[in-house]
This record gives sequence, C-alpha cells and structure tokens, in this order.
Amino acid sequence: MSRRVLAVLLLALAGCRRAEKRVVGVVPKGANHIFWQTVHAGAIKAGREFGFAVEWNAPTLEIDSSRQIEIVESMVNRRLAGIALAPVDRQALIPVVERAAKAGIPVAIFDSAIDTGRILSYVATDNLEGGRMAARRMGEILGGKGKVGIIGFMPGSASTMEREQGFQEELHAKFPGVEIVGLQFGMANRAKAMAATENLLTAHPDLAGLFADNESSSSGAVQALKSRGEKRVKLVAFDASEPLIADLKEGAIDALVVQNPFRMGYESARAIGLKLRGENPPPKLDSGVTLVKREDLEREEIKALLYPDIQKYLAE
Repeated sequence: MSRRVLAVLLLALAGCRRAEKRVVGVVPKGANHIFWQTVHAGAIKAGREFGFAVEWNAPTLEIDSSRQIEIVESMVNRRLAGIALAPVDRQALIPVVERAAKAGIPVAIFDSAIDTGRILSYVATDNLEGGRMAARRMGEILGGKGKVGIIGFMPGSASTMEREQGFQEELHAKFPGVEIVGLQFGMANRAKAMAATENLLTAHPDLAGLFADNESSSSGAVQALKSRGEKRVKLVAFDASEPLIADLKEGAIDALVVQNPFRMGYESARAIGLKLRGENPPPKLDSGVTLVKREDLEREEIKALLYPDIQKYLAE
C-alpha cells in the first residue's frame, strides 16, 4: 500500500470518528410503564434537536437501586457524553452520580431528587404540590370529614415521599376533619398495591377515601375497589395510563393527578444538550402537574397531555 493511499485511509477514518454521534445515557426507574416510555420519547426529541443519540437502559424492577447503579457505572466507564437519571433512591445513587461529575460527565436528574449538589439540572414534577392538589380534591369530595388511607410507592423514593408529605400536610392544614389512618407501600407491584389496599379496607370498614401516589399503586388500588364492588370509597390517583383513564371515565377513580413525562424527558436531555453546546441550563425546572376530573377529558389541552404522540419518536 502506497503512502498516499494510507494517508487517504487515515484521513477518512479520522473523518468517520469526527462524524460519530455523541451518546447520552437516559436511565429511568423502569421501562415498562407508559410513563417511562413517554419520558423516552421526550429524550429522543431533544437528542434529535441537539444531534446526540440516546442510550436507554433501566432496571427491570423500579425498586432495584443496585441494578440502576450498575447501569450508570457502565455509562461512566464508557465515558458517555452525559447521563439523565431518575434515581430509584435519593441516597443510594449519590456515589455513582458524584463519580460521573468527577469524570466530567454532566448528569441531569429527573422525576425524583437525589441528595447531592453535583448535578447539572433537576427536572421534575412539583411533587409536594401534586400531593396538595390530591388532598384538596379529597377534602372537597369528602365534605371535609372521613377516614383516608394512602397507598405509596416505596420508602426512600424522593418523588413519592414528597407527594405523601404534601397530601398529609394539606389535609391537616385545610381539612382537619379528615383522618389519615394508614400509609402502606405497593413496592412498584400492582398485586402488592392491591393487597395493601385490601388490608386498609379490611382494617377500616368505614374508610371514605384513598390516595394512590404512583401508577402501579393507583392500578392496584382501583382493582381492589372494583373487585369488591366498592363504590363508596373515593379514589384520587396519581399518573395516567389507558386503564387508569378508562377507570376515570367509568367513575372507579374520582380524579387523576397527571404529570408531563414527555416534557420531563425532553427537558432533562435538553439540559445535557445545552451543556455540550457550551451553555448553562436552568438548575431546576418544574415539568408541570395537573388535576384531571372526568369532565376534563374532552378538553383539547388535556387530550394533548394524556395522549402524546410518542410513536413518532420511539418507532426508529
């Protein structure tokens, strides 16, 4: 091979390397729920705008912080251009996030907080307000009195703990006649959430209301009520899926507190895109939260929130 040919090949190889897309890792708590798929679509939209590829990876179980740590560690070891992460646990993920920061890899946190300041940006629902919103609806439909139970996600998850806190504080402040009789956890499992709901219903036959603070807990809670034919207990649920929206239409759920996962995925990935372009993203961004009642379902802005066109991003 002549020197001239070799030089041409080397230049072509260098050009290919320069043309390679940067890769940003996006690590949600899980991948199965429509919520996380919508986050994925939003991240892809940002990737298209800023010219990076999205590497999507998540634990099989939404409570598996050990697996999530392994995924992020792999991304750090391969020196991806950035990482967007929804931490399963606000404490357990601190070391690997700080390791990424030390390696010069920007980390945007979304959905759920983490107890370190070494992050690029935090994009999430105002979960305290989401809990307060649910409490105001619950107090209204119960007429300010009655017993209420909470079906939570898991201990240590910042986002849902804030929802529980907001719900309890708002009820105590504005509806002192409403008594919270129990908080049980579904542990990201519909069957466990259903069993937890059954336990509350059995322990408190006069239960008047339930607040479920995430998709799996909401699904388990409504199934428990439907299996008993229980229409007296009012359910205010968190998150949206086709089955939950159907239950809202049918009256099995009184109201849904709905997040904007598309915007959450978009803004967290966009924060990394801005950083890679030499700009500084906002350190904190509220992705929005909305209370949806049955009569709201035909409003155009609610339809856009509940039914985003994610397939044009995921079908690649």
